Amino acid sequence: MNKIQPITCAATNDLSVTIPDPSGKNIVLYFYPKDSTPGCTIEGQDFRDHKDDFDNLNTVIYGVSRDSLKSHENFKSKQNFNFELISDPDETLCKLFDVVKLKKMYGKEHMGIVRSTFIIDPDGNIVKEWDNVKVDGHVEEVLEAVKKL
Repeated sequence: MNKIQPITCAATNDLSVTIPDPSGKNIVLYFYPKDSTPGCTIEGQDFRDHKDDFDNLNTVIYGVSRDSLKSHENFKSKQNFNFELISDPDETLCKLFDVVKLKKMYGKEHMGIVRSTFIIDPDGNIVKEWDNVKVDGHVEEVLEAVKKL
């Protein structure tokens, strides 16, 4: 998959978010497993702390998980996230980006979101992607990739 056809999703703050961005911004779309878990919290805080840098590069950030909008609102508020979270309970976006995979935890297998990040240009092209993301240093790596656009 190299190009995204326009899709509209429900996000925090009662917003409908369209991907690709109709106003001509790049999008950093990051998928994470679950609200308020340690790795997901750190990743969100890192994006929060670098939001101005992304703004200055004409880039908007969206986090995506299968959690409900209510859960997202609580997570966003508690962590002072300055970007929107997209709720994908029916896995429409997750399937589109192929981020739900078989995972193992404590010896048990289950289907879950594999931490992944995509940069999407205003024309809907996926210009960079990461899968099986390790949180430490990831946001800085994404920022460097956006600087090269």
